[in-house]
Amino acid sequence: MRLRNKPWAAPLIAAHPEYISVRPEGMPGHWQEHFAQDQPLFLEVGSGKGQFITEMAKQHPDQNFIALEIQEVAIAYILRKQVALKLPNLHLILGDGADLTTYFAPGEVSGLFLNFSDPWPKSRHEKRRLTYQSFLAQYQAILPQGGRLQFKTDNQGLFEYSLVSMNNFGLHFDLVALDLHHDSRVADNVETEYEHKFASRGGRIYELVATFPKG
Repeated sequence: MRLRNKPWAAPLIAAHPEYISVRPEGMPGHWQEHFAQDQPLFLEVGSGKGQFITEMAKQHPDQNFIALEIQEVAIAYILRKQVALKLPNLHLILGDGADLTTYFAPGEVSGLFLNFSDPWPKSRHEKRRLTYQSFLAQYQAILPQGGRLQFKTDNQGLFEYSLVSMNNFGLHFDLVALDLHHDSRVADNVETEYEHKFASRGGRIYELVATFPKG
């Protein structure tokens, strides 16, 4: 969902280059320089207002996290949280999920999260879906062999499409959850803002956790 313009967003981003990268093309292989410690690096593509990624960074101080968001206003909301929290293991990118191989070196990212991506329901927009084969190829390129992808959505059509797309790409499914919030196999789910609101009204959340093939 496109957020309304906020006049404070651009000045906030310009004022805090220590927390956010707006020209990430020159950074492949150097992302650890943004963190207090060299630790496994996890990436969320499409971070919204950042509830998920900031909570992950809080819960896992032994891991580093990057929030990537294409909307300036959305990333500014995350930045505002980070300015207050000053989490040493969180960095932000204002960038496009279609350009990941220009942002990251091969195998640089340990794991990847896709949370409530735009479903792009029309057939002519299939290539824009973040689980389309061209996106999966980029994820595979920046993850190590056997790297893991976690995908959550409330959209049944996108879930079914993603299941087929990932299967055709050769991914191995570690978890297929048709009702995540009532699945006894899942004990450590971290919610996004949207997920919390949607599920609290009785909505169903779907999740796929899959690993890319080795070799």
